[in-house]
Amino acid sequence: MPLSRINPSRYSALLAAKSEGFYRMFADAGVPMHTPQVFASQPRGYRLRAEFRMWHTGGLLDYAMFDPTDPRKAVLVEDFPPAADVIRALMPRLRARLQADETLRRRIFQAEFLTTLKGEALVSLVYHRQLDAKWEAAAHALATDLGVQLVGRSRGQKIVIGRDWLEEEIEVDGLRLRTRQVEGGFTQPNGEVNRAMLGWARAQAAGLGGDLLELYCGNGNFTVALAPLFGKVLATELSKTSVAAARWGLEANGVGNVTLARMASDEISAALARERVFRRLQEQDINLDTYRFSTLFVDPPRAGLNAPTLELACGFDNVLYISCNPVTLRDNVGVLAATHRIVAVAVFDQFPYTDHLESGLLLARRGADG
Repeated sequence: MPLSRINPSRYSALLAAKSEGFYRMFADAGVPMHTPQVFASQPRGYRLRAEFRMWHTGGLLDYAMFDPTDPRKAVLVEDFPPAADVIRALMPRLRARLQADETLRRRIFQAEFLTTLKGEALVSLVYHRQLDAKWEAAAHALATDLGVQLVGRSRGQKIVIGRDWLEEEIEVDGLRLRTRQVEGGFTQPNGEVNRAMLGWARAQAAGLGGDLLELYCGNGNFTVALAPLFGKVLATELSKTSVAAARWGLEANGVGNVTLARMASDEISAALARERVFRRLQEQDINLDTYRFSTLFVDPPRAGLNAPTLELACGFDNVLYISCNPVTLRDNVGVLAATHRIVAVAVFDQFPYTDHLESGLLLARRGADG
């Protein structure tokens, strides 16, 4: 995204145009549609993640991004208005320290920032050289001076100064939800819009009852918010790092009705269809026959749901779907339309000033007359 596009005076008009485009996309596909709820972002200071190439010019060091129309052209960055205030305050301090210390500066390739609504910060420094004891000593001093957690990376090497995760805490519906944000793992980039997504998902799930199956649970961001609304929850995720973070979140929030299984969506689909027996389920003593699933919650990657998972979804009374790609969502809803109807729609502007728009749908099984 070119920084020239960041103009708060135009934000509302840009979001309205994106929302209208979303509506037209679904209307043109012939899918029954309600006017979506629109959840706006802050026009500045909304990003909790940012990464920059470190640009070396004649002994000087700068942050750089690249023009999407000319990917080889570096654009030097003095400030980054989309970033949270914590990141914007750290940027000049980090650059000055790197510039002044040859041990920290030599062959540095990239700097990545992660922060939370709670205000913690983690900085990752990526190098094109092996990091040694001298670098580690300098990095300890840097982390102390900046008041951050710090990670140094090189090929086949990771050095953690402090810890490689942050704790997030978000208040939703009077609940204080704690999650672990792991360095290098997926986290929601826009904290306030994530809060809106959690609140909207809880509002749709309220009163559905029964048990919940959650696919792609990640670090448990939605899991800890939705679990109190259901009897039992079976949540699946493939990433070991994310599963570990989700387990931490369940314990930290005192959530006792969730079982986590490290499985892909097509694997749990096969297990529920009784097509395969999985040792991982047996090892955890997970008996699928004890669940009375009423609702499927999915927040898939940009590719959307694959064929086995869509087939699984068709058998649920309710499908609560968070999407980061309207194109694949439209394709998936085109399949689900044979069995389900849309009862609630929302769009979430995670990435202002871009064409990207996240969305949420609640689909309910059609009645005998539907």
